[in-house]
Amino acid sequence: MRSPTLTRRGRIVVVVCVLATALALAGGGGAINAVILSGLVALAAGYLQVARVDRPEAVRSRPADGFVGERRTVSLTFEGAHGTAFGQSPFLARVTDVVDDGLTILGREPSLTTIGGGPVSYTVEYVSRGRRRFGPVRIEATDVFGLFVRELVVDERTTAIAYPERHPISPRFRRGLYAEEGIGRSPQREAFDRLREYARGDSLRDVHWPATAKHDELVVKAFSAERERRRVTIVGRTVDTGNGPGGEGIAAADEAAADLLASAAVSLSLAFLSDGVSVDLRLPDGSAVAHPDSTGRRELLELAALTGPGAPSDGAKADVRLVADDTDVRLHANGRPTSFTALRSEATDGSGARDDPTTPTRNRTDRPRAPLADGGERR
Repeated sequence: MRSPTLTRRGRIVVVVCVLATALALAGGGGAINAVILSGLVALAAGYLQVARVDRPEAVRSRPADGFVGERRTVSLTFEGAHGTAFGQSPFLARVTDVVDDGLTILGREPSLTTIGGGPVSYTVEYVSRGRRRFGPVRIEATDVFGLFVRELVVDERTTAIAYPERHPISPRFRRGLYAEEGIGRSPQREAFDRLREYARGDSLRDVHWPATAKHDELVVKAFSAERERRRVTIVGRTVDTGNGPGGEGIAAADEAAADLLASAAVSLSLAFLSDGVSVDLRLPDGSAVAHPDSTGRRELLELAALTGPGAPSDGAKADVRLVADDTDVRLHANGRPTSFTALRSEATDGSGARDDPTTPTRNRTDRPRAPLADGGERR
């Protein structure tokens, strides 16, 4: 802990006291002596107030993991040593929670608050993916006159995971993967296995109408190989960019490529999962499997958040292959190359979204309608 130091206001008071003392010595005067006495009392009281402050302990609320661009509210509660109640008198201070470069604290500069009078809260935004670090906590204690300041550092640290930025994926691209002869579906219909609840993307011919009539929700027929065929394998890697005049430039380009790869992998994975398709994701730093029921989703997001540049160690066969450089990500699926930028633009523009079950429209329902009595379909 540092010793108390004078603030700008405190230095002004010292200068005033020195000038008043000089004037008093030169010409005398009771009024000047009163100024000197008041200034000295204020300086002494301020110094003692700040010098007696003990460093408290801080407890930070752990911010929830989130995607780049999301915001979280963080609270700091101060208490006595070893988790005891706040045993000293409350004091004024400016509190700064030191965070890494991947986080931005929103709002104005830290204002004066009362330590020991309640929690201190602020809002933080995730600006880049990865394991984001909070702490230590810097406290600048001051006196009621604002004449002295003393810096206290509380070594309280917390981490949170910032997931890569996610983007919508073109429905046209997804429909191509879910076609009868496309990726994720086997054209072979094996023996009937069981009945299950309707999921978005199920074929109308699989609806079991007698069972549906007995339930509030649609029921479809499941086949013995269904679990295996509703999965998409995504394999991603980065290329050696070789940009920049030196090592730092190359490292920055590689990191940019890894960021784009992670964003593309997460965007595709979440789109597939929302469509009811499991995802096997393989990236340079490992692999993860996630299912539509949220099993494995956190592991998949953390893998994408923490992965670096490079290539997966295994040569797994990919349904969707991603190759990223520091400008874009190239995708290869069903023998058709495209780019991540093109998929994002198509999804943003709305082209290819017509008749897509994940695109809300005024008259659309995610449920197929029952067939007419003559066996046809309603229009």
